[in-house]
Amino acid sequence: MAVYSETAAAGTSLDTAAVEKVIAQACPVDKYQGKKILLIVPDSTRTAPVGLVFKKLHDRLAPVTLALDVIVALGTHPPMTEEAICHRLEITLEERNSTYKRVKFFNHEWDHPAALKDLGVIPAAEIAKLSDGLFSMDVRVNVNRLLFEYDQVIIVGPVFPHEVVGFSGGNKYLFPGVAGAEILNFFHWLGAVITNPMIIGNKWTPVRKVVDRAGAMVSVSKLCFCLVVKGEEFGGIFAGTPEEAWDRASEHSRQMHITYKEHPYKLILSCAPLMYDELWVGGKCMYKLEPVLADDGELIIYAPHIHEISVVHGKLIRKIGYHCRDYFLKQWDKFKDEPWGILAHSTHVRGIGKFENGVEKCRARVTLATGIPKEVCEEINLGYRDPATIRVEDFANRENEGVLLVPHAGEMLYQLREPAEWARGRN
Repeated sequence: MAVYSETAAAGTSLDTAAVEKVIAQACPVDKYQGKKILLIVPDSTRTAPVGLVFKKLHDRLAPVTLALDVIVALGTHPPMTEEAICHRLEITLEERNSTYKRVKFFNHEWDHPAALKDLGVIPAAEIAKLSDGLFSMDVRVNVNRLLFEYDQVIIVGPVFPHEVVGFSGGNKYLFPGVAGAEILNFFHWLGAVITNPMIIGNKWTPVRKVVDRAGAMVSVSKLCFCLVVKGEEFGGIFAGTPEEAWDRASEHSRQMHITYKEHPYKLILSCAPLMYDELWVGGKCMYKLEPVLADDGELIIYAPHIHEISVVHGKLIRKIGYHCRDYFLKQWDKFKDEPWGILAHSTHVRGIGKFENGVEKCRARVTLATGIPKEVCEEINLGYRDPATIRVEDFANRENEGVLLVPHAGEMLYQLREPAEWARGRN
């Protein structure tokens, strides 16, 4: 399948006409007559003009299709309300009950077995090859069974550097977006074993290979719109198969979403946007900045609005705490039966470190300046600062002192132009 695309010049944004052009090229109306279409969209923790694409797809396809419905690719995030889904799609409740009243909204249910379809396993020998020998085990693949009630799924979502898979987008909106727990836990832990700095901002990672292999097991026809955005700037739209559209979009993301620095920083104030309403997603404020955090430095996640570790996973995270990869690997018998996705999240937030002679030594400090109480921060092995004592402006314009302020963290990746030794796989 061809990839249809439009990109904007640096510093400019795509207009509606450019989006409509790509949609028209990728979605010939005559091929959708009487078909049932399911749109897969991200939840509210991803910045992208999803609503614009949804509305233009609806304008074009709703008059000829039998159904044009939406499922939110939650992964393991909490379900969204009808009102929240409307906000994600940039429509009013009034429009929901008029223009879009035929559209059904679904939340993915990763932990509801009856909502999933078993697609079989990726065999151990193939996993060994895909993971570069790190694992050799059968991995069962489950996905939301709703997909198979439609003639085609259309994925609409952004592409950013990503801590688990390298760059988000493409088949990642299937796995983990609408997947079951086993494949989700497996490849998150695979990424954690390789480590965030070795994964993030790289395209053809072992995790991406596993995700694409699982995507090939979904037999429904698939079309993917990959969006590349930076703040309010809509820099590109790429339409094609999930693999090919993602391939092109990730190259564009590499140009838009990576900021290179000449030296590491001893102190980073990483400010979480409001869309990160729990640490489970607010941890991105660490993932995207770990490559420029100096040894023995401190990264502060500043988010007074965050009061939860995780609505879904909070109890388990409080039980396990936040630790480096080797803390788990060198005590594997103790942790192997915990959900591997939880272990992966733990290591991504805590960062690179060592565990020797029963002592954990992390490369740098991670401090929460959030609504999470001090005693909970201590319990989960993270530092604490009272957010009321922090004046964001005090961190500005101090890069020459080794202090970095990132006002809207979590999507832009920061890397050193010459990576530190620990980030070259020698940790």
